[in-house]
Amino acid sequence: MQQLTTMKLDSIGIETQVRKTFEEGELRRLGENIKRYGLLQPLLVRQDGVLLAGERRYRAMLLVGIKEAQVIVTERVLSDSEVRLIQLTENMHRADLTGYEKWQGCAEMMCMNPGWQQKDLAQALDLSEKMVTVNLSPSRCILAAQEALKDGKIGISDAYAISRLEEKEQAGLLALKLSGASRDRLEQAGRNSRNGSSGQAVRLSRVKIAMPQGASVVISRKDLSMAEVVELLTETLKEAKRAAEQFDVKTWQAMMRDKARG
Repeated sequence: MQQLTTMKLDSIGIETQVRKTFEEGELRRLGENIKRYGLLQPLLVRQDGVLLAGERRYRAMLLVGIKEAQVIVTERVLSDSEVRLIQLTENMHRADLTGYEKWQGCAEMMCMNPGWQQKDLAQALDLSEKMVTVNLSPSRCILAAQEALKDGKIGISDAYAISRLEEKEQAGLLALKLSGASRDRLEQAGRNSRNGSSGQAVRLSRVKIAMPQGASVVISRKDLSMAEVVELLTETLKEAKRAAEQFDVKTWQAMMRDKARG
């Protein structure tokens, strides 16, 4: 059963929610709209006063000084999985989550329901199976791609394109995206790699990859294909990770130079 009532906002508790990031300007605009037109959709809380759904509205009202709001109190005893599903469903359909938050929310739901297949999650969230596949794709990506998604350097569709490659090829596609490649170019490079056709694609003797914070990586060698760039970057990344705990960058640079000569 449910009942509609009014509660003071400072009496409502918040536990872990799906959404992790909030933009203050957007919250303030939402809060001012609620001030002007009223709360069109009440918050959903448990009997103990813990918020189940409506965190953006809750935060927006606090930000503009609203002290109380209408809430729907549910008397139903909910499992952790049901609570998470309510939170995830509302955020998926009422406010854009980041790609990282979508991945984390969907992955958590699958872990909470070990008997589910992706089609079951799609049905529960009222999403297409393809969209659920995309949202879960970072789980098949290398750690560097997952971190780039978390930091907002790539989007969920980029992560999906990267996840479709073998792990050894993913670093090269990630580097291509971070260098400023469009989604179309990223998908084309992925198709070339999957089809084994990148060897017949454009070849260069010098590849300069722009990186974040003004850095760049230059690869020079006669007749470089995209597949060879991927292989070189992947191997270099592995070497750097192994050396990071023992050597500084100058020592590692010298070691790599000596290794190339040998």
